[in-house]
Amino acid sequence: MNKRFACIGWMLVAVLCLWTACKNDVTTTGESVLDADDAIVVLVDTFAFQSAIDSCEAIISQADSFLLGEIETDYGLLRASILTQLACPEGYKYPEGFTVDSVDSICLFMSYSSWVGDANSPLAIDVYKMDKNTFRYSSTYATDLNIDDYCSRNKSILTNHRIVVASEKLDSIASSTGVYTPMVRMRVNDDFMRDFASIQSFESQEAFNDLFKGLLIETSFGSATMLNISDIALGVFYHFSYKKGDRDTTVNDMKAFYANSEVRTVNHLTYGDKKAWIEKLQNDSDTYNYIIAPAGAYTRMRIPMAQIADTIFHKVGEKRPYVNKAEVLVAVENKETEKGRNAWLQPSNYMLMIKESSMERFFKNKELPTDTCALLASLTEGVDSIGNQIFYYSYDLSDFLTNQLRQTSNDSTLNMMLVPVTVGTTQTSSSTTTVSSVLQQQTMSATKIRSAKNGMKLEIVYSGF
Repeated sequence: MNKRFACIGWMLVAVLCLWTACKNDVTTTGESVLDADDAIVVLVDTFAFQSAIDSCEAIISQADSFLLGEIETDYGLLRASILTQLACPEGYKYPEGFTVDSVDSICLFMSYSSWVGDANSPLAIDVYKMDKNTFRYSSTYATDLNIDDYCSRNKSILTNHRIVVASEKLDSIASSTGVYTPMVRMRVNDDFMRDFASIQSFESQEAFNDLFKGLLIETSFGSATMLNISDIALGVFYHFSYKKGDRDTTVNDMKAFYANSEVRTVNHLTYGDKKAWIEKLQNDSDTYNYIIAPAGAYTRMRIPMAQIADTIFHKVGEKRPYVNKAEVLVAVENKETEKGRNAWLQPSNYMLMIKESSMERFFKNKELPTDTCALLASLTEGVDSIGNQIFYYSYDLSDFLTNQLRQTSNDSTLNMMLVPVTVGTTQTSSSTTTVSSVLQQQTMSATKIRSAKNGMKLEIVYSGF
């Protein structure tokens, strides 16, 4: 029995020696065929960058809803008005026998999906004909366009100011489920009614625009409420008569002219005392930065591209560099923390990080985010290392920086802007949603973030081979 165990023991020792020899042979063989210059290098470096806020003077107006009113916040007094064309019902004809005298009334309808500020504070709405110029559908228009170029404001088309209180439901329409759509109904004066009713030529939108250039809708007082207008339409209510057998029959009808996607609608936005509050926020740039929408303020991030390139190329030598990970976490400080009159003014749901040099082209051409130009992030909730709730935007610049390293020339500093955006999505399958549009945000938001000096860093994991 002892001899049998001894034999088995010697066999195990022999197998162990053989396995060790083979292991050493494999390791040695790998090292012997791999040139030292071909070894993959993986390194990590952290780079500091600068951030500061900058005034945004205007954005391209191409939203599907529009602000109307005035409201005072910590970021100045925002005033918003609307200039819009109306869609021509191409090919439409009024019934036989229709005349100007057939029109009983014309009303302007505006639906609003929401409002901010004081729901019980009144605001007065005035409406004017655009009597100077109109818009071209193929062009884009900024929110700081000069209203005087389009409208003289000689006379309102309303008999009197239309006083609106956001929480009232005087003109609202209830659905079958009892849900109200807030609406404002405004009856126009007799002069405008006769002028508009005299337009009975609907051959094309261009011809219609020559006869009716559009409307300017604005508020004349009230600085505590902002409406988010979702639909605008002009309704012509008329009657006509015809013979049915031996009897005269009168029919009451209505034709609507809509401000829809077939025409141009532009939101005009201005801030009172903007220079003062921008300078006040800039004084706090070492600690916090701000992104204010719409068309208020952006945050610029100055990334030291030359330093990053020099460091990476120096350390990887002759090898081709790849950025494997380059994460920036933008910590949001004011989500659900604001008190007082600005408590409703919350961070943007989506934030675009985009090359400053590409901004104008990106939004004008309605481009989508790419790794070479812009990165999109949504507001995310999480916990920190000790379990506290945090909110942030997260960006991985790995592909973006890899592409920058491939450029033949780079600026010493790469300027990236944080821009609040509205995102449209398309359901491509039961489980997949894709981004279909990214527009500059035209609803109100305020995003307070930690500055680069207050904790934002760029950690880069890179390799060369």
